[in-house]
Amino acid sequence: MTNVTKPFLPPLDEVIPYLERIWASGVLSNNGPLHQELELALQQYLGVKHVSLFCNATIALITAQQALNIRGEVITTPYSFVATSHALTWMGNNPVFVDIDPVSLTLNPEKIERAITDRTTAIMPLHCYGNTCAVEAIQSVADEYGLKVIYDACHSFGAEDDGGSVLRHGDISVVSFHATKVFNTFEGGLLVCNDPLIKQKVDHLKNFGFVDETTVVEAGINGKMSEFNAAIGLAQLPHMPIIISKRRAIDALYRARLDGTPGVTCCTQVRQSTKNYAYFPILIGDAFPISRDEIYSKLREQNIHPRRYFYPLIPEFEMYNRLPSADISHLPVAKKISEQVLCLPIYPDLGHSEVERVCDIIQSFAI
Repeated sequence: MTNVTKPFLPPLDEVIPYLERIWASGVLSNNGPLHQELELALQQYLGVKHVSLFCNATIALITAQQALNIRGEVITTPYSFVATSHALTWMGNNPVFVDIDPVSLTLNPEKIERAITDRTTAIMPLHCYGNTCAVEAIQSVADEYGLKVIYDACHSFGAEDDGGSVLRHGDISVVSFHATKVFNTFEGGLLVCNDPLIKQKVDHLKNFGFVDETTVVEAGINGKMSEFNAAIGLAQLPHMPIIISKRRAIDALYRARLDGTPGVTCCTQVRQSTKNYAYFPILIGDAFPISRDEIYSKLREQNIHPRRYFYPLIPEFEMYNRLPSADISHLPVAKKISEQVLCLPIYPDLGHSEVERVCDIIQSFAI
């Protein structure tokens, strides 16, 4: 079976020394030595100011809202994994969906401004597939209206624009270390911020609000990363250059093979000086002889399992479709993309012969 992704696992003999350190220390959680070591390593690797490790990115998104005291309406994307909106709902905040840009597939800043009301408190954009949002335009809108910006940067580990890490933008950025991501800790997440006071508050919040053994200052949550997950991250981090190199080669092969195929568009990568090749999305347009869903089924018949990321749109799910902003007629770009997108398999161990086979199957229907 060829899945859309396959997690990179560091060699087991490189993990064992970290496990021996855990067994020797007897520390399994609560900001242990490996946790501290991984935070420092990631801060340096990513070139950002302050980082906090989490058990997963969804809890980090929830904590980000608590840290910034976000209460009310939050303008966000309809085109994402549903956890983006779920994190808002868990905090009692109301997602307000606005349409996306047809090239970057990220929030359209012009649509953001039109959706602002006196109840709007924040913007939560997604760096979709690692494509960086129009960060300057978004920040300009946020500054004009006094809004906070929390970036769902779950796809953006290692991505950079001309000024450095894309994670430096906004008030907070959150990255996922789930098994499906470019860099994984089995399960995990990272919160990035520029303000040391926000970092301090986040660290209190993710540990039940404790400052010391007898002092609780926040209504916190248990969002801590375990020592085992930190060990996986430390073992994996040195392999990132080869991971990205292999992904880059697969991306290039797909583009070379599919270029010029009628009805198939390889999505453009924008606003990045350094890419992480997290996904390989294509759009199946009207010129293709069969529909996106038909080619999806044809590939699955051949034991190839692409994914329709992101379909359906978040506003089409039952818990959101009654919101005023969930009216699909106001989200035409997102709706069209969701009906055309197909993310093809991409991961470091994917053989080039298998990439060729995927392309052969797609092109066999384009004749």
